[in-house]
Amino acid sequence: MSMFSDIAADVASLIFPRTCPVCGGPLARRGGVVCPMCEITAPLTNLWLEHDNAMSRKFWGLLPVEQASAFFWFVEGSAWRGAVHRFKYSGAWRTAYELGRWYGACMKEGGLYGTVDVVVPVPLHPRRLLMRGYNQSEHLADGIARELGVGVERHCVRRHRYNSSQTTRTAHERWDNVEGIFSVRHPERLAGRHVLLVDDVFTTGATVVSCGSAVMSAAEGARLSVAVLAVPRNSLGIKP
Repeated sequence: MSMFSDIAADVASLIFPRTCPVCGGPLARRGGVVCPMCEITAPLTNLWLEHDNAMSRKFWGLLPVEQASAFFWFVEGSAWRGAVHRFKYSGAWRTAYELGRWYGACMKEGGLYGTVDVVVPVPLHPRRLLMRGYNQSEHLADGIARELGVGVERHCVRRHRYNSSQTTRTAHERWDNVEGIFSVRHPERLAGRHVLLVDDVFTTGATVVSCGSAVMSAAEGARLSVAVLAVPRNSLGIKP
C-alpha cells in the first residue's frame, strides 16, 4: 500500500508539479510548505516565543490578551506579501492552511500557547464570503488548530454588519469602520475557555480588537490570545 502511494505521488508530481507559494520554484514531492531557500530566508518574527512582546503591548488598555504574536513580517513588495495576497484574493486557500500548520507547530514548540482550548477565526461578512468563496482566516485557523491539537469554532462569532475594505483607510478610519460589527451567537461554546483569535494580517489591530471585545463581553470567563499570520514592522513601532 505504501509503495502504491509513493508511485501515485510520483505520478501526481509529474502531472501537477508542486511549486513554492512564495517564489514559484519547485517543491520536493514530500517537501515542506515552501521551498528550502524560502524557509531559510523567511522573515519570521519569533514573537510567539516572547510573552511580553511588541505585539502584545499593542493591546494594552484595549483588549486583555494573554498572548499575542504574528508569524512573519509583512514587507511591502516582498514575495511573501505576494503569497498573502494570492491566498487572500486569488483562491490559494491551501497555502493559508499549510502556513497555519507551520505557525501552529512553532507555537506548540514555543510552549506559550499550550493552554489554548479552541481557535476562532475572525469571520467575514456573508456577502464578502459569497463573493470570495472562502474565508482565508478559517483555513489559517484550521492549520494552527491541527498542530495545537484543539478544535475550531467557525460559527460562534459573526460579522453582522457589512463594512468596506480596510485596505485604503487611514488608521482612524479603520477603527470607526469596524466598531460594533461583530457579535457572538453561541457564547456558551466559548465561556470559561482560552480562545485563540486568528486573523491573516495585523495593521492597526482595529479588527482584532473589535472581534475580541465581542468575545470577551459575551463569553463569561473566557480568556483571549491572538495569532495573526503577518504584521508590518511599523505597525508595532519597529523600524525596518
